[in-house]
Amino acid sequence: MIKVNLLPVRAAKKKETAVQQITIFCVSLLLVAGVVTAMYLVKQMQISSTKNDISASKNKINELKTKIGKLEELKNLKEQVKKKLDVLAQLRKNKTGPAHRLATLSDITPDQLWLTGYSENGNSIKISGLSYTEDLIATFMRSLEASSDFMGVELVVSEQIESKGTKLKRFELNCKLRTTPEPLKKPATNAPT
Repeated sequence: MIKVNLLPVRAAKKKETAVQQITIFCVSLLLVAGVVTAMYLVKQMQISSTKNDISASKNKINELKTKIGKLEELKNLKEQVKKKLDVLAQLRKNKTGPAHRLATLSDITPDQLWLTGYSENGNSIKISGLSYTEDLIATFMRSLEASSDFMGVELVVSEQIESKGTKLKRFELNCKLRTTPEPLKKPATNAPT
């Protein structure tokens, strides 16, 4: 009878199975490590991309801040120029106002009526003069009231005086300057520039 020793075959099969299991374990371990590494690299690229986006956004914010600063500076300059233009307009108005009023007085003063005094105090005006008759004074007062510069004309004093043998009427008038209403300012609209 022949004896066959089966122990080495079983041991070889066990050894072969163990090698296969170790190989499968190592391959699985390498596969898991590869997947984890790939996921890590993908996340690193996403983080890098997000950091680049954040950096670009910060740069854009800084650019916008400088533009906003320039806009604020322009608004301040605009306000300063507007104030200066308002001052110039007021100066021009004040410059031409009294000269225009005196020219109006000269045009509406009737013959045989002489103005001896004119004074302005704010909106109040005091006019004094001499005339031959009271009718000339009344005509002068109506002309003042009808003018575009004067309103509220009141006779304060009217008395007869004698000068070099001639009887004259001395008068004093009070009136107010007619103010023209300022044009309504339109509200500022915030239009994009």
